Amino acid sequence: MAVWLTWREATRRALYGDHGFYLRERPSGHFRTSVAASSAFAEAVLRTLLDVDTALGAPPRLDFVDVGAGEGTLARHVLELAPASLRPRLHVTAVELAPPPRDLPAAVTWSPSLPGGVTGLVVANEWLDNVPVDVAEHTARGPRLVLVDPAGDERLGPPPEEVDLAWLARWWPLTRAGARAELGRPRDEAWAEVVAKLERGLAVAVDYAHRADDRPARGTLMGYRDGIAVPPVPDGSCDITAHVALDACAEAGRRAGATSTTLTTQREALRALGLTGTRPPLETAHSDPRAYLRALARASEEAELINPAGLGGFGWLAQWR
Repeated sequence: MAVWLTWREATRRALYGDHGFYLRERPSGHFRTSVAASSAFAEAVLRTLLDVDTALGAPPRLDFVDVGAGEGTLARHVLELAPASLRPRLHVTAVELAPPPRDLPAAVTWSPSLPGGVTGLVVANEWLDNVPVDVAEHTARGPRLVLVDPAGDERLGPPPEEVDLAWLARWWPLTRAGARAELGRPRDEAWAEVVAKLERGLAVAVDYAHRADDRPARGTLMGYRDGIAVPPVPDGSCDITAHVALDACAEAGRRAGATSTTLTTQREALRALGLTGTRPPLETAHSDPRAYLRALARASEEAELINPAGLGGFGWLAQWR
């Protein structure tokens, strides 16, 4: 007999339950993130951390918190790239439910939950898209929750709770029969907790995103396995993800105490941090072939990070507190 669950609960079990996907699998084996694409991303994050340090007046302890750390790659790179003069003050925390990798540097604190009293920089790169959400579909009787069984078959269920209906009305109104939305309230709450944990500093969320003026008509729920997009089946065999309403998260961050908000794209954010993808002068190929090849490889990596049709099109939410 099929067990029908809301997509939020089914996703929670599939990703984070006993033997769930994220407790069992290495994320790098299933999808490519900016962290994996190039060390240039970590360098840009470090540049942001140094800017935060300056803005805060070089506090005695400077935190860097990587939320949804996966295999700890970003935390590791930031620690390795940090100037020697900063390391005595730098405290790096990787927040992840999965066990830490065996080769994790001793200087990185591995935690299943967000630390409090953060003074510094928090980065959540492709974390919010994996915070489970419910799916609603519009009908002649109004929005109804979409229920799913472990095989991925769906049927309509009861209306969403009043708080989620209010979220829909504010952030993703459904007006046509068959239109769908992912109910982003859990992500708003997750991001608000990140901002609230800041004592002083900057919180940055980078993710697949959309805004109120370009919500997709049928939602964005999908799965990934072995680097390939697959149907989202909540049986623990694949990643399950949906794009993030970052504008709603930004408002939640403001309510949690953010004093300044920037909502842009990864392309614009990284270009402001010095990543341009500019190819080296061709004459360098003759005068110093090895340097030319290194610079060309670096330019290619930067170009991937800022490509507006790919990683560069990700949303980039930055909030100070």
